[in-house]
Amino acid sequence: MEEVVRKEILYDLQETITILEQREKRDIEELQKLSNHAIEDVAVHKNLDLISVTVLIYSLYKIIASIPEKDYRNILNQLRNARESLERNQLGRYNSNVKTLFQAVKKCNAKVKVHLQDVMEAAKLKKSAVLFEKGLSIGQAAGLMGLSNWDLQAYAGKTTALDQHEENIPAAKRVSTALKLFGVS
Repeated sequence: MEEVVRKEILYDLQETITILEQREKRDIEELQKLSNHAIEDVAVHKNLDLISVTVLIYSLYKIIASIPEKDYRNILNQLRNARESLERNQLGRYNSNVKTLFQAVKKCNAKVKVHLQDVMEAAKLKKSAVLFEKGLSIGQAAGLMGLSNWDLQAYAGKTTALDQHEENIPAAKRVSTALKLFGVS
């Protein structure tokens, strides 16, 4: 694992732990912000470990309010274990911790278990759309999240988020730059 990716994952895990240490109503909003931050890292590094952590954070954001206290504490402890394993560069143990975290989230309660697959699929779709919005191709964005191009295209066609793009550079300057790039000035 690249050191820069390891540091990003450690940051994301530590922030998740910090958010969850005191169970509060604002945890949902903070997890959403962290999830949005994490997808920026995925767009830059295109790393599978980052993707897993990002999907985990997004899944927690979607279900955290309905998790019973005992399961909540278990997930918090598992997050700490994952962080400690990664800090010690014990990657096999870290991967096992992440797998255990996903299993813990899935088994929290019957309602969560039934809906988690939908939540995780929705997380992949949403985060793929964000990657697409950040400039990755549909193929790259879908591939990084383990989706087919068709799935992402269908989602991208239904969402209005991609239509809200505002160009920061005036058209005349973009045309001028393009002409200079191709030597036609």
